Amino acid sequence: MKNAVVLLSGGLDSATVLAMARAQGYACYALSVDYGQRHHSELAAAKLLAETLGACEHRVVNIDLTGFGGSALTDNNIAVPQQASEGIPLTYVPARNTIMLSLALAWAEVLHAQDIFIGVNAVDYSGYPDCRPAYIDAFERMANLATQAAVEGHPLTLHAPLLHLSKAEIIRQGDLLGVDYAMTVSCYQADDLGRACGLCDSCRLRRDGFAAAGVIDPTRYRI
Repeated sequence: MKNAVVLLSGGLDSATVLAMARAQGYACYALSVDYGQRHHSELAAAKLLAETLGACEHRVVNIDLTGFGGSALTDNNIAVPQQASEGIPLTYVPARNTIMLSLALAWAEVLHAQDIFIGVNAVDYSGYPDCRPAYIDAFERMANLATQAAVEGHPLTLHAPLLHLSKAEIIRQGDLLGVDYAMTVSCYQADDLGRACGLCDSCRLRRDGFAAAGVIDPTRYRI
């Protein structure tokens, strides 16, 4: 089995990616990041998902992005929007995917892993610039310029298997792989019990995805 690092937030998309990587025969090392987000329910979900979906190991790295703020997810003075808006939303966290992928890259080198999986999506998503195909391609090129492993002939592949799928297609794929979506937390402002607000953009995309997929939505909503 080849080693792979899988970024695991605890949400619907990353859970699906972990299941996909396992189904492809990878020995998966799940990596979550506590970056000062509004709640830790998703990190608790990530721990449970890593155990349930057969990750070899699960690590949580702490990077406090509240020191910079600039996002509704890292600055309590910025409210989480409760309806879709034009342009890049306030829930965009500056450089988040770049930071997370860099951490995954560092662990991949230590593990002698040539594969990193990330659950970004460019179809049913919130418009984040670091979820675009061009970004994924650029990071992979950078990684293969910046690492000892690549220089010595062991290039890295950055997998984004959900990139061109709709949320409904993602849910159907995960359902076939046996992902228990009741374990996942996608809400930007979930409570301590992991219950979703039902109002934020992430909740809207998730709810619409289950409806379009024809799969029962197991999300626990506060309202």
